[in-house]
Amino acid sequence: MKTSPNSDLPIVVIGAGLAGLTVALELAETRQVIIMAKRGLSESATAWAQGGIVGVLDEKDSVDAHVRDTIDAGAGLVVEATARYIAERSASAIDWLVEQGVPFTTDPAGPKGLHLTREGGHSHRRIAHAADATGKAIHQVLLDKAKLHPNIKLLERWMALDLITNRHLKTKRRSSGEHCYGVYALDIASGKIDTIRASAVVLATGGVGKVYRYTSNPETATGDGIAMAWRAGCRVGNMEFIQFHPTCLYHPQDRTFLVTEALRGEGAQLKLPDGTRFMMAHDDRAELAPRDIVARAIDFEMKKHGLDYVLLDATHLGEPFLKEHFPTIYARCAALGIDIAKEAIPVVPAAHYTCGGVVTDLDGKTDLPGLYAVGEATYTGLHGANRLASNSLLECVVIGKSAAADIEKDHFSDMPEVLPWDESRVEDADESVVISHNWDELRLLMWNYVGIVRTNRRLERALHRIELLQSEVQEYYANFRVTRDLLELRNLLSCAELIVRSALMRKESRGLHYSRDYPQSWSVAYPTILTPLNRN
Repeated sequence: MKTSPNSDLPIVVIGAGLAGLTVALELAETRQVIIMAKRGLSESATAWAQGGIVGVLDEKDSVDAHVRDTIDAGAGLVVEATARYIAERSASAIDWLVEQGVPFTTDPAGPKGLHLTREGGHSHRRIAHAADATGKAIHQVLLDKAKLHPNIKLLERWMALDLITNRHLKTKRRSSGEHCYGVYALDIASGKIDTIRASAVVLATGGVGKVYRYTSNPETATGDGIAMAWRAGCRVGNMEFIQFHPTCLYHPQDRTFLVTEALRGEGAQLKLPDGTRFMMAHDDRAELAPRDIVARAIDFEMKKHGLDYVLLDATHLGEPFLKEHFPTIYARCAALGIDIAKEAIPVVPAAHYTCGGVVTDLDGKTDLPGLYAVGEATYTGLHGANRLASNSLLECVVIGKSAAADIEKDHFSDMPEVLPWDESRVEDADESVVISHNWDELRLLMWNYVGIVRTNRRLERALHRIELLQSEVQEYYANFRVTRDLLELRNLLSCAELIVRSALMRKESRGLHYSRDYPQSWSVAYPTILTPLNRN
C-alpha cells in the first residue's frame, strides 16, 4: 500500500450510497477509509433508484445534446460548465461501473452492448439501466467490494453529530484558518459518542425528502450533511428546489414506492379515473415533459377534480414487455393486488429529490477546508431549478471520482488536539413524545405550506412554526442525551428553515418552485445562495 503524509489519519465518508462508495473505493488503494452509515448499510437512496444512469454512448447522441437537455430541464439555472463537465465524463462513468461488475441490461445491438432507455426531458435514449432496479444493482456491487477491501472500515448504525472545526480545539488557532478535523459520531447501539479525527471528511448523506409527509425517499433522507455543513459555516444553494416525483404509488399499504420515469418513457399514459388523458393540455411533450411540469399537472388535475390520485396506464404495453422491462414494479404492484398489465396504477406526486444543498466546486470541495460533499447533499449547479432524470447517479460517480482525486493530492497532516464530546450536563430523556410529535408536525406543515404550489402567506406561516419548533428542540438537545431521532429532527428543522427562507427570497416561479404570488419568471435567472451568520 502506498502512503501519503497523513496516511495515519483516515478519510471519513458519511453515507454509504453511490456517492460515498465511489469516493471510498477510489481512495482505498492508497488511504484508510471509514464509511459511516446511520442505519443499515443497504439503506440508501441509491438502492431505491429504479430508472438508471445517463451515458452519452450512442453515436446518434452527443454531449451537446445532453447538456441542452439538462439546461432545458433546469429552467435556466443550470451552470453550463458543470453540465458539460459531467456530460463529458458520462461514458467513462458507465465504463467504471461496468468494470466494477454492475450487471446493466444488455442489448447486442446497443452501444457498448448495453440497452439504453429514454426518460422524461431527454431527447435521446441514453439511460443505462439494470432492468428497473438500477440503483439496487449498482449499490450491491459497490457495497460488496467495499466490504471486502482491507483499507475500508464500515461503521453500521453510526451517526455523525457535528463536524469538528476550530471551535472544538483545545488550543484555539487564530492564524491558520478554519479547517475540518473530523466528526463527533454516535454509536447508536451503545449510545456512546466518539471523537473521530480525519484528514478529510466527505458528506455523502443524501437529501431532505423526509421533511415532507409524502416522499419516495428512504428513512435516511433527513438532510444531515446539509445541516452539519451549514452549522459549520458553509454556504448552501437553491434549497427551494425540491423535486416532487410525479408518480409515486398511491396505496394504503405502500406510500413510498416510486413508479419509475422509464415507464412513461416506454409509453405509459397519465389519465383521470374516467380514462381521459390530460398531459397534452399542460405541455406538448405530454408524459415526457420534465418532472416539475408533470408533477404540477397532476397536482392541478387532482385539485380541479377533487381526486386523491390519478392513473398511470401501461396496459397497452402488454404483460410480456412489462414483466421483462419492469419486473420490480410488476411484482410490487401484484403483491398489492394490482395487475399492471390489466389495470392502471394509482399514483400521486411525492417529494423525491433535493436539487440544492451544500455549495461545492467540481472536486466536491466546500467552503471549509478538509470538508467535501458529494451527491444529493450538494449544489454543484448541475440540476438548476429541476433535475433531469437519471443525472443524479451520474453526478455521484463523476464528482465522487474527482473528489477522491483531490483528496489524494491533499497533504494536510497538522492534526491539533481536539476537545472530546461533553455530556457532563445532560441526562437521559424522560419522555420521547416531544420528538415524535414535533417530527409529525414538521412534516405535515411542510407538505401543506411548502409543497408543489406555494404562496408567501403559507411560507411565512411555515417559517414561524419552524422557528418555534427549533426553539423547543434546541432546549431538548441541550438538556438530554442525543438519540438518532433527536439528531434527525434537529437536522430536518435546519433544512426546513433553509428551504423556506430560500423560497421566500425567490420572487418568481421557476422550475420546481411555483408561487401563486409570483407566477412569472424573471428574464434573468440567479441561484439562491444562503450564507450562515456564524460563517468564519
